[in-house]
Amino acid sequence: MPASLPAPVDLGDLLEPFARRGVDLGLDRLKAALAEAGDPQNAFAAVQVAGTNGKGSIATQLHAILRAAGVASACYRSPHLVSWCERLELGDAWISPEQLRADLRRWQAIARRHDLTPFELLTAAAFERCAIAGIELAVLEVGLGGRLDATTTHPDRGVVGFGTIGLDHREHLGDTLAAIAAEKAAVMGPGAVAVSGPQEPEAARVLEAVALQVGCELRWVEPLADEQGGGPRLGLAGAWQRGNAAVALGMARVLVERGWAIPEPAMAAGLAAAHWPGRLERRRWHGRDLLLDGAHNPPAAAALRRELDRLDPSAVTYWLLGIQRQKEAPQMVESLLGPADRAWLVPIPDHRCWSAADLLAERPQLQGRLLEARDPAAGLAALLAGTAGRERVVVAGSLHLLGCVMPLLAP
Repeated sequence: MPASLPAPVDLGDLLEPFARRGVDLGLDRLKAALAEAGDPQNAFAAVQVAGTNGKGSIATQLHAILRAAGVASACYRSPHLVSWCERLELGDAWISPEQLRADLRRWQAIARRHDLTPFELLTAAAFERCAIAGIELAVLEVGLGGRLDATTTHPDRGVVGFGTIGLDHREHLGDTLAAIAAEKAAVMGPGAVAVSGPQEPEAARVLEAVALQVGCELRWVEPLADEQGGGPRLGLAGAWQRGNAAVALGMARVLVERGWAIPEPAMAAGLAAAHWPGRLERRRWHGRDLLLDGAHNPPAAAALRRELDRLDPSAVTYWLLGIQRQKEAPQMVESLLGPADRAWLVPIPDHRCWSAADLLAERPQLQGRLLEARDPAAGLAALLAGTAGRERVVVAGSLHLLGCVMPLLAP
C-alpha cells in the first residue's frame, strides 16, 4: 500500500447517496451492465475474500505478497476511510481522483439503464479499470455477505479466503450465525479452493457443508506463530493478524499450485510490508499518542480488548467511540471498557448512531463512565482534557468514525 492515504474526492454528482438507496443486494443488474460494456471482468483473474472481520487485512496482505512477487495485481476494497480512491489500488498506487471520476462518468448511462446501486457502479468501473490497466490478478474484498455481493459477479474466482465469521449485518444476512455463514459461504464454486482460519463450530459446519455440496476444496489453516516462535514478521499490528496472515499465505500457496509464480521470499516480504490504516494504528493528536482501530462489532471489540490487555494489562484507557445504531453497541462497550476506563460517545456524520443516553438505558451500571460530545473533534478535546497524561487513548467503534478523525491528526 502507498505510504499515505489518497486525497478526498467528491463523487456526489456521480454516485447516488447510499442513504437514499440503502442496501439492495443482487447480481442480475450488474451482470447485465457488464455484458453491455463487453464484460471487462473477463480480461483478468480474481481471488475473493469474504467474512465478517479481517477480510480487508487478508486482502491487503495477499495483495502485498503479489506485489512482492511481481504479479500485475490490483486490490478492490470497501469501505474507505477518507477517500473513494482507497477502494482501488492498482499495483502500488491508488487510482487517481481524475481517473476515478472519468471512469464513473463513462458508466453513468449504463448505470441508469440497469439501475445500478452505488457499490455496483463502483465495482463495474473498477473491473473495467483493471482490464484497461493490464491487471493479471485482482484481489476482491466482499462488500456485504457474499452470495449476492457485486464482487461475486466475477466469473473466475478460483481461490477464495474467509476471515472470521460472526454476527453482524443481521438486518441483511440473517439472525443466526448459520444463516450469515451460508450467505458468505456461497462465494465458493465448483473446482475452487477455499482457505479459512478457525471459525465458530456453527460457522465451520456451514462452510464444510457448502464446500462439499458445490465441489470446492476447503482448507483450514491455523494462525501463524509469532516471531519469537519462528513465525514471519508482519507489517500489520495485533495478535489477530496472525490468523489473517495465515489465510493470505494459504491463498498465495494455492495460487502457486495453480501456476502463479510467487516464491516463498516474496510471501515473507509481502507480509512484512503490508500496511492498512485504521487497524491498531498509532497516530498523534496535539502531541498525544492515539491508537486507532475500526472495531465495529462484538467479536472485533473483544479482539481489540484482548490485544490492549496483552500490550499493557494495567493501563487505564480513555475511549472515543462512534457506533452506528444497527450495531450491538451494549455488547461492544462491555467488551471494550476495562474497570477504570471511560468513553466519550460521538455521532458520525450522515449515520444514525448510539448516544451515551441510549447506552446507559441498556447498561445503567456504566453511569459516570459514558460521556458525550457533539462531534469527533470536540470528543478528542474533551477526552484529552480529562486525562492526566498517563491514560491510553483509543479511537474505535466504526471505520466511518476513523475516517472523520484521521484528517484531524498529525501525518
